[in-house]
Amino acid sequence: MAYKVSVVIEKDEYGYYAYVPELDGCQTQGKTIEEVTSNIKEATELFFEILSEEEIKEVTSREILTTTLEIQVA
Repeated sequence: MAYKVSVVIEKDEYGYYAYVPELDGCQTQGKTIEEVTSNIKEATELFFEILSEEEIKEVTSREILTTTLEIQVA
């Protein structure tokens, strides 16, 4: 069965850091976008292995939205 989760990827001094907000503690890093994307997919799949079907449905039912805001600083 396929599920959708939100993934946040941030660039830092070491490469990229990614995490899944719905899954507390599900995080990884990588030197490239491709590597961190592959790593977070694997981390999420492994995380789901320890959850029951009910728990998976519960965490994947959360809707997480991201946006950017332009802020004026005086």
